[in-house]
Amino acid sequence: MNKAQLVEAIADKVGGRQQAADAVDAVLDAIVRATVAGDRVSVTGFGSFERVDRPARYARNPQTGERVRVKKTSVPRFRAGQGFKDLVSGSKKLPRGGEVAVKKAPKGSLTGGTKATAKAVAKKAGAKKAAAKKATSRTTVAKKAAAKKATAKKATARKTATKASAAKKSAAKKTTTKKATAKKTAPAKKATAKKAPAKKSTARKTTAKKATARKR
Repeated sequence: MNKAQLVEAIADKVGGRQQAADAVDAVLDAIVRATVAGDRVSVTGFGSFERVDRPARYARNPQTGERVRVKKTSVPRFRAGQGFKDLVSGSKKLPRGGEVAVKKAPKGSLTGGTKATAKAVAKKAGAKKAAAKKATSRTTVAKKAAAKKATAKKATARKTATKASAAKKSAAKKTTTKKATAKKTAPAKKATAKKAPAKKSTARKTTAKKATARKR
């Protein structure tokens, strides 16, 4: 089937040969322009059109067998959809002439290729970034809470340490005051003990005086 036969085949469904020719031309032109621009045209159930870049390579001339360098080029490629493949292989029955062989594509299935995929990728990237931001915010909140707990523990430990040191200082002061009072009282007792023998010497002097008085 060529283009003219294709136009004749769809003329009755579209409403005339001219309308069918315009429709075929418009569809083919849109597919070609999108493929040349590097976009992928996908029709659900039918297939997809895309541009494939081939790098520079070496090939052989089939007539002479000579090795020839082939430049880098781009070629169009068509991949049949699963519904199209099933109809061709016979795993699914071809509908009658009045029905559409390939099901109508749902909204959004007829894509312009890279633009639509880029939008989808951008949406996914935005969702990932939002999830990452939420995760980082949660981690920062958890870190702040842990830091607050640690500072509170340190403050309580410092308070207890200061209380213990104050108690030690007060106990040390009490012991030093007790020692000082003990030192003060001890010399006083020694002094009183030393004064006691003085009485004995005065008593001896009085007895000596009495003895001399008797002798006279």
